[in-house]
Amino acid sequence: MATTTRATRTAVLDEAHLGDIRGALGTIGADDLAPRAGLSAKLKTLLAILGPGLIVMCGDNDAGAFSTYGQAGQNYGTRLLWTLLLLVPVLYVNQEMVLRLGSVTGVGHARLILERFGKFWGAFSVIDLFILNALTIVTEFIGITLAAGYLGVPKLVAVVLAAGVILAAAFTGSFRRFERIAVTFCLGSLLLIPLYLFSHPSGAQMARDFVVPGLPGGSGQLATVMLLIIGIVGTTVAPWQLFFQQSYVIDKRITPRFMRYEKVDLWIGIVIVVLGAGALMGATAAAFAGTRAAGNFTDAAGLAHGIAAYAGRFAGVVFAVALLDASIIGAFAVSLSSAYAIGDTLGLKHSLHRGVKQAKGFYAIYTALIAGAAAIVLIPGAPLGLMIEGVQVLAGVLLPSATVFLLLLCNDRAVLGPWVNRRGTNLFTSAVVAVLVTLSVVLTASVLFPQITGRQIMDILMGCGLVCVAGGAGALARARRSHSSVEVDRRDRDTWRMPPLNMLSKPLMSTGRKIGLGALRSYLAIAMILVIVKIVQVAIGH
Repeated sequence: MATTTRATRTAVLDEAHLGDIRGALGTIGADDLAPRAGLSAKLKTLLAILGPGLIVMCGDNDAGAFSTYGQAGQNYGTRLLWTLLLLVPVLYVNQEMVLRLGSVTGVGHARLILERFGKFWGAFSVIDLFILNALTIVTEFIGITLAAGYLGVPKLVAVVLAAGVILAAAFTGSFRRFERIAVTFCLGSLLLIPLYLFSHPSGAQMARDFVVPGLPGGSGQLATVMLLIIGIVGTTVAPWQLFFQQSYVIDKRITPRFMRYEKVDLWIGIVIVVLGAGALMGATAAAFAGTRAAGNFTDAAGLAHGIAAYAGRFAGVVFAVALLDASIIGAFAVSLSSAYAIGDTLGLKHSLHRGVKQAKGFYAIYTALIAGAAAIVLIPGAPLGLMIEGVQVLAGVLLPSATVFLLLLCNDRAVLGPWVNRRGTNLFTSAVVAVLVTLSVVLTASVLFPQITGRQIMDILMGCGLVCVAGGAGALARARRSHSSVEVDRRDRDTWRMPPLNMLSKPLMSTGRKIGLGALRSYLAIAMILVIVKIVQVAIGH
């Protein structure tokens, strides 16, 4: 009876999302309201909460990341390392907003978009996510086959065993057992540290390239470099992460009173992912510097062979094992992202606390994604290496749309109440969206005009900057005239939860917002087509 009463007071859609927090490393009772006064109590709480941020970030350094960061290192050394530093605040702000949405609302990202913006935009968000996630899971199995091939394991055996592990982890019917398996695989991300040490890259050069931006290559290569930069953005800050972390926080039963601990969990994950990405770029830069293979990236297997030739066979094995581990983590997270989103949208039972018989639709979606991806990579002659690059770039192109909806939801007072964004967060996220759109504009221009010069790119950047400043000034002026400028009462935030969805008044979509969203959507559709054109050109060139 207690569970039913509690469920009617919040918007939580699946009763399995209410109750004790049963994490991989600890338990917190639903009725445990005691303050965490001492260091020991705080550490135990952090260990129990640890998981969502760690898994989503380690899942970020997946097969696509290995390929993208490795390509940057092999083709351009560490000269694109600065992109990682710029992406750190983007990672934190985006993921902090979704963990806030998850813990406060109890409703997944796709369902919130559907309820607050209508079926048209909700359908777009879910369809985009499902297609992109399905392609991303294929790239995870590509990574599995490449790693297994280097280790001497037949492709069929590797794919079947990996699919079995990925399915078995989710089908335990226990959230805690799944999280323990996932956290164990997350520890494999640390293999990139000894890989870095084996390769002995120049620390001074890496430190410089980490803080000094630059665009390698001549004018004829700018389109290819921009394609890679957007790929780095897409693999580091991918749309699936937003949907996954919000739903996983809900499934873990984390409430607003544990927000501070979840933010620490997120920072731990961010540190691991940035260190791993930097180590991977540095190791491949050192391995291929001055060789004939420099500037001629093929795939992750080629990276393993190049590292082995430079730092020894054992280093190549470490790279392959780390790639295999990362691909499995990515498959876990991306598949769950889709299963959660579709289950949330269709009203299916969607929780790892439930067994297969209790949530058949949820597990059927998860299984179909894994089985479909496994089947595709076994097709003879499939352009697997090209698919990895294309998926990361498409993720980068679609990211502005996902971030815009995230920003709008985090300013919806009916949804977040005292947890709505502060002005600084809105300004920063708006700037991020502007940068992402600007990058896609540069990419579009680079595809249409392959001989574009650095000066012309700067002109485009300045033009986009002026448009963004003008648009931002107009938005601030409207905000000052509207109700949104009224100060938010942020007292008693730890106990505030979003009411049931049917109790919320429907937001009004202004004409200006509809035009803006429609224009963004149309432009990104064009940019996606041009990305595909550029990828085909690259393939023909090779």
